[in-house]
Amino acid sequence: MDVNGPGRPPRRPRPLGSRPPRVALRRPRPATPPEPPEHVPAGLRTAAGYAWRLGLLGVAVYLAVGVLGELQVPVIAVFLALVITSVLRPLVDLLDRVMPRSLAVLLAFVCAVALVGGVLALVGTNVADEWNGIGNELRGGLGRIDQWLTRAPFHLRAGTVTALRAKIGAFLSAHRSALLTTALSGASTAVEMATGLALAVFCSVFFLHSGDRMWAWAQHQLPARARPVWGRAGRAAWHTFAGYTRGVLIVAATNAVLVGVALAVLRVPLVLPLMVLEFVAALVPLIGSPIALAVAALVALAARGPVVALLVLALIVIIGQIEGHLLHPLVLGWSVRIHPVAVALSVIGGAVLAGVLGAVVAVPVVSVAWAVISELRDHGPPEGGSRGGPGSRGGPGSRGGPGSRGDAPAMGDHPRRTQRDRRRPDQGETRERGG
Repeated sequence: MDVNGPGRPPRRPRPLGSRPPRVALRRPRPATPPEPPEHVPAGLRTAAGYAWRLGLLGVAVYLAVGVLGELQVPVIAVFLALVITSVLRPLVDLLDRVMPRSLAVLLAFVCAVALVGGVLALVGTNVADEWNGIGNELRGGLGRIDQWLTRAPFHLRAGTVTALRAKIGAFLSAHRSALLTTALSGASTAVEMATGLALAVFCSVFFLHSGDRMWAWAQHQLPARARPVWGRAGRAAWHTFAGYTRGVLIVAATNAVLVGVALAVLRVPLVLPLMVLEFVAALVPLIGSPIALAVAALVALAARGPVVALLVLALIVIIGQIEGHLLHPLVLGWSVRIHPVAVALSVIGGAVLAGVLGAVVAVPVVSVAWAVISELRDHGPPEGGSRGGPGSRGGPGSRGGPGSRGDAPAMGDHPRRTQRDRRRPDQGETRERGG
């Protein structure tokens, strides 16, 4: 007898103690109500995203500036070491062709110290020789200025300059103790400056002697894939900084020579000290040279009279035009491309944050930052692993670069390839089988 009934498939015997499978019935989930539309405009959400990111970036910059302000002496020393390195590097490389590197660095430093010491000795000798005559000219010039101020259009009282000089003398006598305290604090500042200068010379010696190896070692502390980007950024930063430093020194020297020739023609005393002042002041773009020439105008007013002083003031305008429209485009145009408005804002911002040192450092820092941003923006990371990709030439580890001794991958190579894989077929080596 068929227990399953006619036409039905035979049932499989079920093991003893087993239970039939349970069918779980899922209850339908209640429909979630639709979310209400957001009332915040998309533009406002985008602005808020940029705002908090910029806020975090501003906090990071503020903390970095605070830390650098606390470490002012070593930071300034490293900056001066980079300046010395950028100035003496061409001479050291030239001497390195005919003598050992260590001897080339030593000879370059000897030449630099001799040049700076000779200029300072010449200025001191000039001031000592002209001091007596300058005192007589200044006293006579103050009398002439007093008479000039009593005429039109000023119509001041007679003896105004003499009274002002007497008030200055009385003020100095009354505040002698405060001035002495200020001088003592200035002595401690001078000790810090001497320490920073010694540290700068010490660092520059190693930068000149083995700067390439130091940079290669620093790159090897980074992940392998980040080395090409840091290599491009480092080359762009150094190219801009060195070009700016050398260019500013050339512009400052040219300004000093022009000022010296003009003052010599006008027979203004203290020509050499005023030339040195112009050279140092011209290191601060836009505002340094006019300040130095204003001091020269005061000397000319006291020694030669108002007509010569007005001619010196006209010289400020002429040299400013030559510097802005001829020297800067010719000397600095190939390495630094910053708008004059950005230069002015950088100088003022640096002066507000760190005084005179900030004004000197602001423009090279902004120039280097902009050069690095432009390099990374215009030459992004290469796509794929081919050697012909963008940026594959001159990368870290390529021939002639800082890491050219086989210690870093080329720009377009995969970071895990070995030195054997990167050899060319014409060197007698073949690539791996199946590579």
